Amino acid sequence: MGQASTPKLISVLGGEAAKVPPVWMMRQAGRHLPEYLELRSRAKDFLDFCYTPSMATEATLQPVRRYGMDAAILFADILLILDAMGLGVEFEKGVGPLVQQIDSAADLGKVPAKKAADRLAPVYETVSRVKAELSAETALIGFAGSPWTVSLYAIEGRGKTDKSLAWRWAHGRPDELAAVMDHVIEATAHYLLKQVEAGADALMLFDSWAEGLPDNIFREVIIAPTKKLVTLLRGMGVTVPIIGFPRGAAAMLPEYARETGVTAIGLDTAAVPSFVNAEIVAGMPVQGHLDPLLLIEGGARMDARVRELVAAYAGRPHIFNLGHGIRPETPIGNVERVLKIIREG
Repeated sequence: MGQASTPKLISVLGGEAAKVPPVWMMRQAGRHLPEYLELRSRAKDFLDFCYTPSMATEATLQPVRRYGMDAAILFADILLILDAMGLGVEFEKGVGPLVQQIDSAADLGKVPAKKAADRLAPVYETVSRVKAELSAETALIGFAGSPWTVSLYAIEGRGKTDKSLAWRWAHGRPDELAAVMDHVIEATAHYLLKQVEAGADALMLFDSWAEGLPDNIFREVIIAPTKKLVTLLRGMGVTVPIIGFPRGAAAMLPEYARETGVTAIGLDTAAVPSFVNAEIVAGMPVQGHLDPLLLIEGGARMDARVRELVAAYAGRPHIFNLGHGIRPETPIGNVERVLKIIREG
């Protein structure tokens, strides 16, 4: 089905303050859904799952079918770009992602950026297939990891570390780190361009490891590279909205919002509505930010917090979401309850 009208989420990203905010949830396609677990069991491994368009399409569509979410987000992983850039990437059960560790920027410069993006053709096929299945009311969000977070995985070699090696690069090898991020930026720009060409209505940049950085380092590894990526995308002709999610940005969030060029800001669990409304320009769309752990617990406190967040951002462009991804143990009934409160009061 082709899209003849503008999805509500895209209107909000365009600056419209909707009376009932559009809603989707990070990691909405995932292990809290029994249909996802059944589908995942058929894949050889996680990369095979991501690179098989029929499976990735089904995973992307499952939460839209079950919940009627206002957006589908591409089922993929932020580390696919490193796989395409020539680094070995594996997902080990109980351990998480393992990445071939780099020693210098040269280790990431062996595959030209366009060639790296071309290697991710199955992802673009998934985008096209999902787009063809969605109704006119449902937006399709493409995504990638932000330069710092993707580079951090390449430097650390895995996700479950204290991140100290990448931080030390930021302090002691800033030029080398900048060169690493430049490789990631160029490849990511081509990757996101192709997602848009395949049908993505909006893009999201995930900076999962922005938390706790000193302000000067935050500017160097979060703000400046994100601005460079957004500028490159706009120069390539990408006009769709871009949501930036610098998880843990805290007091640096207003500067990120002002300086990076993103269209909208993803808010994490710790975001304070009064601070956001005071410090983020009123017309800038925001997205978030229910605590995923509260979504597990449910009950009266969850109901109250959902209403509190909806009320806090009434009058400004707001997309209801979580402050981080849905966890596997989340009861489906609690997700349904959140949607009912948002849509019916």
